[in-house]
Amino acid sequence: MTVKVFAPAKINLTLHVTGQRDDGYHLLDSLVAFIDLGDQVTATPAATSSLTVTGPFTEGVPTDGTNLVMRAAELAGAPMEMVLDKHLPPASGIGGGSSDAAATLRAAARLGATPVSAEKALSLGADVPVCLAAKPVRMRGIGDDLTSVTMPALHMVLVNPRVEVSTPEVFKALASKENMEMPGLLPDWPDSLSFIDWLGTQRNDLERPAVKLVPEVAAALTALALAPGAQMVRMSGSGATCFALFEERYKADAAALQLAEGNPWWWVKSASTMPG
Repeated sequence: MTVKVFAPAKINLTLHVTGQRDDGYHLLDSLVAFIDLGDQVTATPAATSSLTVTGPFTEGVPTDGTNLVMRAAELAGAPMEMVLDKHLPPASGIGGGSSDAAATLRAAARLGATPVSAEKALSLGADVPVCLAAKPVRMRGIGDDLTSVTMPALHMVLVNPRVEVSTPEVFKALASKENMEMPGLLPDWPDSLSFIDWLGTQRNDLERPAVKLVPEVAAALTALALAPGAQMVRMSGSGATCFALFEERYKADAAALQLAEGNPWWWVKSASTMPG
């Protein structure tokens, strides 16, 4: 039996850094959504685990035990022959590796392995539990406190200027590690425009230090802000992927086409959020 599992990209619509523990882990308060764009994991039971990487972003992706896909298979106790079809750029702030690991855990469960809990999945990385949920959530703590959220659909354009950003370096450059959380009780957004308006009042605390470290992030944010119909722009995660939100999908599609034509060296995609 062979299973194929989609590994959707994770978008941090907000990302508030609210503190740092004594062990060095940062505390976050983030509104997370998943989109109809991502990688795919194909898995077949085997005597020992193996990994083949295909797709446009194979370069530099390890196939040994250092890859989160291989580590996830080991954690699930399910040796599998796996193919990772890699369509998300690496180290880009949209949870590619974490989502791949979560997809591997789901594949193992579909093949009969005991499902891995979110608490256990945290050992693979702070973003793996939220990617295992793969639905709109509010993520707090170190990624271990997840609360389901009902949010309107969003349409967006993603831009990655094809540069990698070091997450540790971005956190190191953060001026303050103790910033205000989102409101304790989130609003009831009646439609996408009201949701976008509210998102504009929130933050990604890692955006400013990322811009200082990697000027290409500022260029991507500026280009997105100038795109016709763009309602709001922000960086996702620790970068370098940035996004602009649009009222309709066709407007996002048109903007993505225009941006890609003007910046052929960038990774540019339009997408929509996935429902819970």
